[in-house]
Amino acid sequence: MKRILLAPLLVAAYSVSAVLSNASAADFRSVQENAAVLYDAPSRQARPLFVVSRGYPLEVIVNLEAWVKVRDHAGALTWVEKKALSDKRMLLVTVPVAEARQRPEDAAPPVFTAAQNVALDLIEVAPNGWLRVRHSDGATGFVRAAAVWGD
Repeated sequence: MKRILLAPLLVAAYSVSAVLSNASAADFRSVQENAAVLYDAPSRQARPLFVVSRGYPLEVIVNLEAWVKVRDHAGALTWVEKKALSDKRMLLVTVPVAEARQRPEDAAPPVFTAAQNVALDLIEVAPNGWLRVRHSDGATGFVRAAAVWGD
C-alpha cells in the first residue's frame, strides 16, 4: 500500500517543482510614459511613493487587470498602472561606471561608458554573462550582466 501512495506523491512533487522553475523566470517591463507614479497599493487613491522616468526597468511580481505590482532595482515593492508600462526591456546601470565593449570580452576595446542609474536598451543576451545594449545616444556595445539590473 505504501508503494501506491508514494508514486503519486513523487509525480506531484515533480509537477510542483516544474511549475516553480517556470514561474521563477523574471518578467521585466519598462516605463513608457515620461513619468510614472509608484503607489503603495493598486489605486490612485493610495499613497504615492516614487516617481520614475521613461525607460526605468521594473520587475513584474503580480499582474492585475489595470495594475501591476513591481519590484525596482533596490528591492522596493510598489504598484503602478499597467498602462504606464511597456514590454521594452531596459537595464539600469548599478555600478559607478559600466564600460560597454565592442565584443563580449574584457579585452575588447571600449565603445562607451554609462554612469550609475543610466538606463540602457537590452538588445540581446550574449554568452558568458554579457549583454548587448544600446545607449540613448545610439551607441551599442556589450556590458557585463553583473554591472546592470533588469535582465
